[in-house]
Order: sequence, then C-alpha cells, then structure tokens
Amino acid sequence: MTIEIVRADLSHAAEVGRLFDLYRQFYECRPDLSLATEFISSRLTNDESIVWVAMDGATAKGFVQCYSSFCSVQAVKIHILYDLYVAADQRNTGLGAQLMDQARDHAIADGAKRIDLLTQHSNRAGQHLYEKLGYEIANADFYAYSLNL
Repeated sequence: MTIEIVRADLSHAAEVGRLFDLYRQFYECRPDLSLATEFISSRLTNDESIVWVAMDGATAKGFVQCYSSFCSVQAVKIHILYDLYVAADQRNTGLGAQLMDQARDHAIADGAKRIDLLTQHSNRAGQHLYEKLGYEIANADFYAYSLNL
C-alpha cells in the first residue's frame, strides 16, 4: 500500500494519538495513550493545530503538528512546528522529510513567513533532518524559559 499524507481530522485522532503517545515517550514521558489521544482530539476539535498524518491504509506511520502564531518583532505570521514523529519501521525512508515539506507548503499557503521549532541537544537525527531541509539554528543568543502554571 502507498503512504498518503493527509490533514488529520477527528477520524484520525486514535491513530495520531497512538503515535503521539510514542513521541511523548521519546521525550521521557510515561506512556498514557488516553492522555495523548485526548490531547490530539482536543486540538483537532478546537481547530487549534494543523496535523499532517502519513497513512498506510488505516495505520498512521508518522505525523507533524504545527501551531499558527505571530512574531511581534517582525510583525509577521509564523508557524511553530512542535511535534514530528515517524514510526520506527518508516525511519530513514524519507517520510520525515515528506512530513516536514508538507508542513512547509501549508505554512506558505497560510501566509506564514517562517517556521520555528525547538529540539533537544541530544536529538541528532532530528537536527540532521532539519539542517538538510534548510533550517538554521536561530536562537543561540536567547535562553528558553517556561513558567509552569
């Protein structure tokens, strides 16, 4: 069967949720399929993110999730690429690049002027992919801060 990249809707929530749970485990979160599926379902229901999913029939093989935002300094719309995950059996096949390209094409069509992403220093595979696709390290002069509420 051929893998097709489609914009996810609620009919994809369970499959994307399954991969999202694996993605979260990659970042050392405990497994929680219910939480992962509910999070994805909420984003899709409320139209709060753009999720592109690579489907092999009824099975999701990868996804990318982006959020629309703005850069006040440049006064432009941007997309934040927050999540990219490819199933183990599809790694090194080019699927990650296809998902990233789909996110890029959508951002351009949506009028965004930039895509931003963060990744762990240890995520060498991700860094290699991003750099291969033309992404550049942009925030070496800034610290990332968070306030847990």
